[in-house]
Amino acid sequence: MRLEHAVNLKPFNTFGLPATAHCLVRIREVADVRSVVDHPKLGRAPKFVLGGGSNIVLTKDIEAVVLKMEIPGLRLLEERADAWIIEAGAGVPWHELVQWSVDSGYPGLENMALIPGTVGASPVQNIGAYGLELKDRLDSVEVVDLTTGRTVLLPASVCRFGYRDSVFKQTDFGGLAGKCVITRVRLALPKPWRPVLGYLELERKMAETGINEPSARQIFDWVCQVRRAKLPDPAVIGNAGSFFKNPVVTPEQCRDIIGRDPGIVHYPMPDGGIKLAAGWMIDACGWKGKTVGGAGVYEKQALVLVNRGEARGAEVVTLARAIQESVYGRFGIRLESEPVML
Repeated sequence: MRLEHAVNLKPFNTFGLPATAHCLVRIREVADVRSVVDHPKLGRAPKFVLGGGSNIVLTKDIEAVVLKMEIPGLRLLEERADAWIIEAGAGVPWHELVQWSVDSGYPGLENMALIPGTVGASPVQNIGAYGLELKDRLDSVEVVDLTTGRTVLLPASVCRFGYRDSVFKQTDFGGLAGKCVITRVRLALPKPWRPVLGYLELERKMAETGINEPSARQIFDWVCQVRRAKLPDPAVIGNAGSFFKNPVVTPEQCRDIIGRDPGIVHYPMPDGGIKLAAGWMIDACGWKGKTVGGAGVYEKQALVLVNRGEARGAEVVTLARAIQESVYGRFGIRLESEPVML
């Protein structure tokens, strides 16, 4: 177990926001988590799990013990007639896992290429993109109980997945927020592989290239091209990816909004709800390119808030709240932020 004090967290969050961790432990194997749990002081202290820092907005220093997840490892665990079961350590960058799986001949994650963050954070947020969510591929999650130090393998069926939600975020009865840390993730990639298509950007790529039956590699490349064209690289411009969730409304609510704003981008959901494009609504309210202090709205994609250089967390929060009020005033929809505000 490697213990550090007064750690600058600016390099450890993709927004590049200033904050200090009073105590940080680098978790490089499951035994490190048990060492923290068994420690006479650290064991009783509040914990904060930090992966790639791509889904947080730091507004102050962190007094809780920060568990910096750095568990490595990628492997094919099992090949069955109906699926490849692959396993990844919680500290592996998500995109590295997707690229490895495609390169290794285990397709099924290509639609989620270039999503920032680590593998360990992916079930928490139920990450997703271009018609695919983590819940569609999850087999099980290995966790360590932060009270007992016991390792448990949780099947996907108990993870209570929702849109950008899971049991790992929930604090109600049965919720696991703050009670455990994810150490490894197992994914089931279906055989035979079938492409997940239908999103507008992918349909455009098919039309442009004339490829009507793309391979997993082709879809991977297309998704990377689309994301790089409209989303800023955190290494160049600090950001946390899509800042707001796309709201889901009833068909009746959608018809009412279309009556006032016929151009609103919307997608039907399998459960009968309608997903509205939050970025379109933010853009329609005139926020694209606007700034508050050092925080701004990205010029190419209104759904992304960025650090113009020396932004502080409070400025990001102020900008986000102003956008929420603006969208609510025009559309009657309250946008929900994706990143955790700390």
